[in-house]
Amino acid sequence: MSGLEPTFAAGGFVLGGVEIPHSQGLDGHSDADVLCHAIADAVLGAMGNSDIGHYFPPGDPSCKDISSLKILEKCRELLAEENLSLVNIGSTLIADAPKVLPHREAMQRNIGAAPGIPPSRVGIKATTNETMGFVGRKEGIAAMAVAMVTTVA
Repeated sequence: MSGLEPTFAAGGFVLGGVEIPHSQGLDGHSDADVLCHAIADAVLGAMGNSDIGHYFPPGDPSCKDISSLKILEKCRELLAEENLSLVNIGSTLIADAPKVLPHREAMQRNIGAAPGIPPSRVGIKATTNETMGFVGRKEGIAAMAVAMVTTVA
């Protein structure tokens, strides 16, 4: 699954549940954590469920400014209800800025804790768009993710 979030002028934003100081922020109904959104959609898709908009509608006032880690916690509940277990997550963040490497371990811990898997099973990679497109112009950030689930024995 993938996620996109546009940038806006206010400083700092959240990626993988980590607040990152930056000259720009991300704009969204929730905390706009594009990485967690892509991961949540990947988990829900692996389960055969609908997307995060079904569970957390963008027009719902109760979802305004919600932490995207709460969305991943909801995925954990849905997995348990369906007798499924999350095996691992693979994700790629596409952004020309900021640099993700200094924050990667904290992101892995946050993302793993929410759905209940070890940080070692949360893959986070980052790349740039080499100044091409809206990402290259720093007008937004994109993320892609895959997730594997299995039936609990």
